[in-house]
Amino acid sequence: MSSVKNSQVEPQANKSYLPFEIISKDRVTQARAGIFQTDHGTVETPIFMPVGTHGVVKALTPAELEENGAQIILGNTYHLYLRPGLEVIQKGGGLHRLAAWSKPILTDSGGFQVFSLSHLGKISDEKIIFRSHIDGAELALSPEISMDIQNVLGADIVMAFDECTSFPCSYSEAQAALRRTHIWERRSREYFERLQPLYGHRQYLFGIIQGSIYPDLRAESVRVLTALDFSGYAIGGLAVGEPKEQMFTTLAQTAPLLPEKKPRYLMGVGKPEDILRAIALGMDMFDCVLPTRNARNGTLFTWQGRIVLKQAQYRLDFAPPDPNCSCYTCRNFSRAYLRHLFMNGDITGLRLNTVHNIHFFLELVKVARQQIVQGQYDTWLRNFLKKYPVEADHADENQLRRAERRRKHIAENDVGNN
Repeated sequence: MSSVKNSQVEPQANKSYLPFEIISKDRVTQARAGIFQTDHGTVETPIFMPVGTHGVVKALTPAELEENGAQIILGNTYHLYLRPGLEVIQKGGGLHRLAAWSKPILTDSGGFQVFSLSHLGKISDEKIIFRSHIDGAELALSPEISMDIQNVLGADIVMAFDECTSFPCSYSEAQAALRRTHIWERRSREYFERLQPLYGHRQYLFGIIQGSIYPDLRAESVRVLTALDFSGYAIGGLAVGEPKEQMFTTLAQTAPLLPEKKPRYLMGVGKPEDILRAIALGMDMFDCVLPTRNARNGTLFTWQGRIVLKQAQYRLDFAPPDPNCSCYTCRNFSRAYLRHLFMNGDITGLRLNTVHNIHFFLELVKVARQQIVQGQYDTWLRNFLKKYPVEADHADENQLRRAERRRKHIAENDVGNN
């Protein structure tokens, strides 16, 4: 893995702002339809961004993504920094060329992954020092390093470096993390503006609002970061273990404080019903591994609700997964056949499931946009939630599972004493 070096630093090289326009607003909710323009193409919002953690949306080719309506995908700074490494990516012409994806890319800052591996490192105002989950090598991330990595990746939209808090999180812990986040995001902004884009297209920087579940800290974060005048704003630090209704309470308190004329991105929230509720609160952009991960686990999302293929009721069900879906999978295969592939662990089945789920999520936000433009979003949303009622979040159970995964991770990566 190569070190982060960028000799192409010029004053004000990256001080452009993402062009964003609101096309229509819903009459009842805060939902809005918008559009923004990057050098790699136009993105219509609301939008779902399929997650390509390692520079690929698992099981899909770029052609399949495009065929199913993907306008923008997400790449992961931390994982791409580790593998294949910056030397490979830069010599390959950046992530767009290396991955053969010609449309926009957004990259996260790496902060969330380091947060999830916090037991393998230490944090200071200057930087985070941590150990690779791959080989135990000691590494560092800072605002400047994160900006350099994302510059080499060549993302159209770059995220500022932040500190994500866990749940539960005390007020004093959240306050300390927020102070550090604001320092880091200011440094991200200052350093980003001096970077010269490497591949001939413009890059745009988004800030990330933090503050855990505390309304005054969230409001403070909005005040501080809007003064830095980012191209867009993300709400981070949600969907990290808090009860579902607490997440929506925090979102409802925070979203109206964000600048109206800039894109609003809710990070890591991905259930269909949650995306649509967040759209009603004024959010524009979403990402989550849910559609691809659940596809590999045999769960399909349809306009009639979820299908769990391992259930015996689908063994002789020769209907398409979703009669109202036009994806390749639904045009050609039955639930019985997909169940057969899944029960046999066949890789073709995982691909077909992924094609369908990605198509569904992209169609979901496309139809949501149409309903906003037509002024019918509120009614449409209420009808949709009859098929996708808000599920119990099992917050306590999920907390125990996360703690167990962390204990297992520490045991498998006992690199601190080596």
